Amino acid sequence: MAKAKPVETQAETKEFQAETRQVLRLVIHSLYAHREIFLRELISNASDACEKLRFEALARPDLLGSDTLSITLIPDKAAGTLCIRDNGIGMSRAEVIDNLGTIARSGTKKFLETLSGDAAKDAQLIGQFGVGFYSAFIVADRVTVLTKRTDDEPVHWESDGEGSYEIKAGQKSERGTEVTLHLRDEDKEFLEESRLRSLVRKYSDHLGLPIILKAGDKDDTLNQAKAFWTRPKSELKDEDYQAFYHHLTHDPDDARMWAHNKVEGNIEYTSLLYLPKSAPFDLFERDGGGGIKLYVKRVFIMDKAAELLPSWLRFMRGLVDSSDLPLNVSRELLQSDRTAGKIKAALVKRTLDLLEDLAASKPVEYAEFWKTFGAVLKEGVIKDMSQKADASQSERVAKLLRFHSTQSADEAASVTLADYVGRMQADQKSIYYLTADTLAGARNSPHLEGFRAKGIEVLLLVDRIDEWVVGHLHEFDGKTLASAASVAPDLGSPIETPEKAATESAYKGTLERLGKVLTGKINSARVSTRLTDSPACLVAGEYGMSLRMGRILKQAGQSNPFATLPVLEVNPKHVLIERLRDSAEEAAFADLASVLYDQALLAEGGELEDPATFVRRVNALIVAGLPASGKILVG
Repeated sequence: MAKAKPVETQAETKEFQAETRQVLRLVIHSLYAHREIFLRELISNASDACEKLRFEALARPDLLGSDTLSITLIPDKAAGTLCIRDNGIGMSRAEVIDNLGTIARSGTKKFLETLSGDAAKDAQLIGQFGVGFYSAFIVADRVTVLTKRTDDEPVHWESDGEGSYEIKAGQKSERGTEVTLHLRDEDKEFLEESRLRSLVRKYSDHLGLPIILKAGDKDDTLNQAKAFWTRPKSELKDEDYQAFYHHLTHDPDDARMWAHNKVEGNIEYTSLLYLPKSAPFDLFERDGGGGIKLYVKRVFIMDKAAELLPSWLRFMRGLVDSSDLPLNVSRELLQSDRTAGKIKAALVKRTLDLLEDLAASKPVEYAEFWKTFGAVLKEGVIKDMSQKADASQSERVAKLLRFHSTQSADEAASVTLADYVGRMQADQKSIYYLTADTLAGARNSPHLEGFRAKGIEVLLLVDRIDEWVVGHLHEFDGKTLASAASVAPDLGSPIETPEKAATESAYKGTLERLGKVLTGKINSARVSTRLTDSPACLVAGEYGMSLRMGRILKQAGQSNPFATLPVLEVNPKHVLIERLRDSAEEAAFADLASVLYDQALLAEGGELEDPATFVRRVNALIVAGLPASGKILVG
């Protein structure tokens, strides 16, 4: 029979990971003014350990047994130590090294980048990025951790937070973790019972686990020990909801608004949804934020249950506690479960209710929301319409959209589709829009000249996602959406009607020559009905892709098999187009035609294939226009 492997008792010293040392230095030296937050973070970690045990006990009930999960605070004035003890999941040796010796989360770098120097805000961030344990070193010159998983040997970890830690086998018979802080002399205030009571009530009163103060032979429960969302709304104040929001999200800012609902009947669940003020760092990351916490009968099941809210509402935070989902529910089951589907539909409705109420009652705050999360909400138009969701829901999302416009009073995106429709001219059939890379580029686009001349409003869309939005949002309130940069809009010719036929006839040969010279660059050339000042512009075919969309796909390394060449429109009243018409030499015609094309492409935000040749041609045209003296005449 093989001998049992002896327990490793010799201590091993390990260096902290480089990023961990950097976090430790910042936490210890930057957040001392807010040192009380260490207790909030360590209690939060202990609570998480208990929640993880509850979850693992779903498959292995023996792990939990008859224990009552709790967190105990043990101040020892004689030793100068404060111990935070839980009977949660505990850690193995490998987990201790992973969790306390290294910071493997990709968010660590973001944490370091996000630190603002504002100690109050930075104190909130440490929990958001999973580095809250290190707050212990704000008040302690030495920290000891003794921990045990049910089926593992106990582990002892110790460090002074300077650069290394010591790890060895520990002496502990019961499952759980004890974090002992050897407090600095100036921080012995955290051994006082009154101070600990006050901090628990301030930061951790909402936890569903009892937080017990062990003082001598007396054990005293400091918090209500009842899950926050199960408490009657009549008992809760705004500051209570905000405190729980900070615990739930580690967001340094307050929530903008929230909805707390208990549903009874065929389906029973409680939901608490928060609308944040600020965006999380991973809002636009593929595997980043999104989803809300899921509890079943007050047992934590999963974090970021994205299956309970669509991705276009991933900025929402909160939780759902259901009595009708199985305790062993998985993400796969959530996707197909009818009860989960009904909960999801209800959460979407409540979120849209919140946003509509904010837009109607607090337009300034809604504008702030839109600036932060508008690009995400726009995804709702794409997702829902492409997935043929409920039409009324898609319409609700469309009404919440905000746009820049040629009639905007300021630079904010504040125009609604309903605003636009209400201002449409009597004979106007479409809602016109123009996409561009920048707002300045949109406002100065030659495509708007004819619309301005006719007094027609145009929505200016400058988010990259707008190209997809208008590709799915085909109409609103019975009005079709039409691009101001396509051949479709018919504004009526700026040329007087009697002259129109004669003008088109006079330029027929010029248009044909343009088509030949610019073969491979344009589909065709035509006399413009929209230009009043510029010599030329490029427009997409009626069913063709916009030039901007083509650029976006190209930048992403994609190509569109349905892409078509643009149409070149020319302004017959512009002197350059008159010169083009009168140019007999093919070389001169080709140079001027190429310059006009390249100028139109630049006006669209495009890039030239051959900038050097463009510069040479422009210089040649300038020189040709100079008087004999070689000096440019001004005035």
